[in-house]
Amino acid sequence: GPQGSDEAALLATTQRPVDRPLGVHAVVIERHRCLVTEMYRGGLDRSVYSLVSTRQSFGPATLHDVRSVGKSVTGLLYGIALAEGRVPATDQPVALALPGLAGRAAKNARVIRIRDLLDMGSGLAWTEGRPGLNDELKLFWKRDLPAYVLDHPMSHPPGTVFNYNGGGTALLAATITDGTGEPLDQFAQARLFKPMGIRSWEWVRDVHGRPMAFNGLRLRPRDLLKLGRLVLDDGRWDGRQLVPADWVRDATAPGLPTNIDGVRYRGQWWTGTARWKGRAVAWQAAFGNGGQRLFVVHDLDLAIATTAGAYDQLPTAIAVNRFVQDVVDTVER
Repeated sequence: GPQGSDEAALLATTQRPVDRPLGVHAVVIERHRCLVTEMYRGGLDRSVYSLVSTRQSFGPATLHDVRSVGKSVTGLLYGIALAEGRVPATDQPVALALPGLAGRAAKNARVIRIRDLLDMGSGLAWTEGRPGLNDELKLFWKRDLPAYVLDHPMSHPPGTVFNYNGGGTALLAATITDGTGEPLDQFAQARLFKPMGIRSWEWVRDVHGRPMAFNGLRLRPRDLLKLGRLVLDDGRWDGRQLVPADWVRDATAPGLPTNIDGVRYRGQWWTGTARWKGRAVAWQAAFGNGGQRLFVVHDLDLAIATTAGAYDQLPTAIAVNRFVQDVVDTVER
C-alpha cells in the first residue's frame, strides 16, 4: 500500500470522519514525505468572530480557521526568537519580559515563569474552553493584555497544575513582538512560513490590530500538514534548521497531565500515545476548537491534519482525537 499502509483500510478510515455528520471539512495525511490521503468536503463554517455559520465549499486552496493551532505555532516562534537571543530563557520570570505592571499583576509576573506560560501551568484562575464564561473572549478587545491576563487571582502554585489559558499565549506573543520588534505575523512570515513555501495564510487581528496568537491563524490543510513535517524533522525544512531541534524535542517531551485522559501538555503542544503492533507510540499534536488537528507520530514518520466546522461540539473533538489511533491501525510497516 501507499508508504507501508493497508490502502483499502486507510481509505475507509479516512472516509469515516468525512462521511459522518461531524462537520469535518478536510483530512490530509503524509507518511515518509508523501501525501498519502487527501479528502475535502463542503459544510457549515463560521469565522472566529461570527456567531452565524454559513455553508462553504472546501478544497486544497481554501484557507481554514485553525483556531488554537496558532498557539502551537507561537510556541515554535518563541523557540526561534530564543535562539536569536531576543526573548528571555524559559526559566526566567514573566516580569522580565513584561515590565511596567502594577498590583496583583506585577506580583504574579514575578512568580510565573515563561516555562509556565508555555506549559499552560501559570496557576492563574482562568476559564476557557467551556461554553458561557470565557476569559479568552476578552483578549480580543482588551488594550493592555499583560495587565488583564496577569491580574487574575492565583489558584495554584505556578508549574504544578494544567489549566488551558490562551492569555498565556497572548503574553508569549507580546514577548516575541517586544523582543524582535516585529508583529507576530511578520516574524512568522520571515522565519517560518516563507522558508516553508506557505504563501496563502492569514493571522486574524484583534480590535487593536494585533494578530491573535491564541486563535486567529488561518491555513490551507496541506500547509498545516507541512508544519507536521517540520516537527517530524525536529525543526528542519529543506535542509534549513528553522526551529532549534532541542526546542522541538523539548516540546514533544511529556508535560503537565491535562483534563484529557492520558494526554499531557508542554511548550504549547499536546502529547499522548497510540497503540501500534502491541506497543505504545507517542504522538504530539496541535489542537484547535471545532475539530482542527495536527498529529505527528515520530516513530511512524506520520503526520495527520484535519479541519472542521464543529465549534464547541464534543462529539467531533472526541472523533478527531480517536482518528489518530484509527490511522495508526492501518500502518503495516
